[in-house]
Amino acid sequence: MDELQTTTQTVIDELTAAQTAELFSALSDTSRIRIIAALTQGEMNVSALAEVVGISESAVSHHMRHLRQMRLVRGRKDGRYVFYSLDDDHIAQLFYFGLEHVLHG
Repeated sequence: MDELQTTTQTVIDELTAAQTAELFSALSDTSRIRIIAALTQGEMNVSALAEVVGISESAVSHHMRHLRQMRLVRGRKDGRYVFYSLDDDHIAQLFYFGLEHVLHG
């Protein structure tokens, strides 16, 4: 993290600020956070996510559409099922940093 802090300017442009705010906005929903938490364990389809998170498959699909648009998750089609995973390790790190912050204090 220190490396990022030393290479990033203190002042960022409006577009970068807007994109960062949009990222945090995407993470501001408890169901989406629980979906991301589940996906830290590996890829899952909508049915499995619905069962783990405790919401309907329709609601999961809605959240997955939003998370895909934000490039937080990606889908892999296998027959008639789509299996979702986190887009990259940065997403898991962001989740774990947030969780650590909440549990710390």
